[in-house]
Amino acid sequence: MSSNRLHPTPPQRQRGAALYIALIMLILLALLGLVGMQVTGMQERMSANYGRVNTAFQNAEALARQRETAIRSALYGAGGTFQADEELCSTAYDPSTWANAAASDSATHTRRIDKCLSASSLVVGGKKNEDTGNIYQISALRGDLDANAGASAAIDTIFIP
Repeated sequence: MSSNRLHPTPPQRQRGAALYIALIMLILLALLGLVGMQVTGMQERMSANYGRVNTAFQNAEALARQRETAIRSALYGAGGTFQADEELCSTAYDPSTWANAAASDSATHTRRIDKCLSASSLVVGGKKNEDTGNIYQISALRGDLDANAGASAAIDTIFIP
């Protein structure tokens, strides 16, 4: 009897079902791992794209601020005048059309729009920021400055010096 306890006889009806179940579970886990890797890769690409778009927007914003500084120094400097790209009132200008047609990924367009507004020569109140003698529309286009230029952004602002 003691020899039977040390060496039990194997059951005759066992057919290896545990092996099949283990293989199926391993295949399912491998598929879950592949899907997880694909999701992670997609999130990484989305994150990189967002970073490029954000960088392009910040670069376009900086370009517009540089143009505003140039306008301010030209108006309040020695000359006292600034020559915009468009001096006459024109309703045909569209910033998005201009940005799509721009030859490079770094460009600005300045348009004087105070002549397009009614009563633009009037000074309302006495505050300098309410003087509507000079109003400029500044459009700026800039890329993310990457060698592959993955993203570009265009902004359009109104500037009253």
